[in-house]
Amino acid sequence: MKLTSNTIFITGGTSGIGREMAEKFHQMGNQVIISGRRKALLDTVTSANPGMDSVVLDVTDVSSIKSAAKEVLSRYPALNVVINNAGIMPFDNPAAELDDDMATTLLDTNLLGTVRVSSAFVEHLKQQPDAVLINNSSILAFLPLVTNALYSATKAAIHSYTLSQRFLLRDAGVNVIEISPPWVDTDLIYKSGDSRAMPVADFIQQTFDKLATDSIEVIVDSVLPARANPGVNEHEMVNAFNQSMVDNPIPVPRPYRSGFPAHIHSYAGRGAGVPPEHSPDGLPLPADGPGDR
Repeated sequence: MKLTSNTIFITGGTSGIGREMAEKFHQMGNQVIISGRRKALLDTVTSANPGMDSVVLDVTDVSSIKSAAKEVLSRYPALNVVINNAGIMPFDNPAAELDDDMATTLLDTNLLGTVRVSSAFVEHLKQQPDAVLINNSSILAFLPLVTNALYSATKAAIHSYTLSQRFLLRDAGVNVIEISPPWVDTDLIYKSGDSRAMPVADFIQQTFDKLATDSIEVIVDSVLPARANPGVNEHEMVNAFNQSMVDNPIPVPRPYRSGFPAHIHSYAGRGAGVPPEHSPDGLPLPADGPGDR
């Protein structure tokens, strides 16, 4: 995609990877509009980046999505890039009783939020030159983390949905790109400073280097082996990855790990928290870091 002279709308733009991407695009001369639930945070980001704009949006609320889309398109009719970045990463335990409220919020945010925001803008994008739709998934779409099983499943669903979008928009002039971040050291939940976390500046640089090409999937080199799905033997990789969490636990603050056996410790997700020691291939543990929903 071209990286300059765009008008870009990005969800979850007040923290983490979302804010970093928004500021990078802004610095490159694009008109950037960020969204999030909290106006005070939006104002903080736009004040630090004169010329950047914002709109309040809760991606779990259908009426909020429709209202925000109408507002953005009325103010920026040349909008040609939409980035679905908002998301959350709560813990869940697929071997125990489900917290249904948490599960519903997770699905509404990570999966239906992306679907609904895409739907609100796609007809407009079809009419724009150099139109791009970007969905942020996670490397956990390909290598699920058991302590965040539903989160991993939502990201696998985003990957699948993106494949369908890309096929159906192939002749409509809309380039569909998927970004699958690894574990990035952001402060969304718990910025650890762990040496295995990818520094956010490095992630942004590598991501933008790949966005500047014709790549339809943007994955930093360090976690490409996780994307190379081993097919029918994938359970071996998944089991080894998650066993490493048990064998090499790293404690996280107690509030983050309620509901799990004491021997299972996990990072707190979306570019934050504390990871297990290693993945099976010695890669940094995947997680991702987009911000506010």
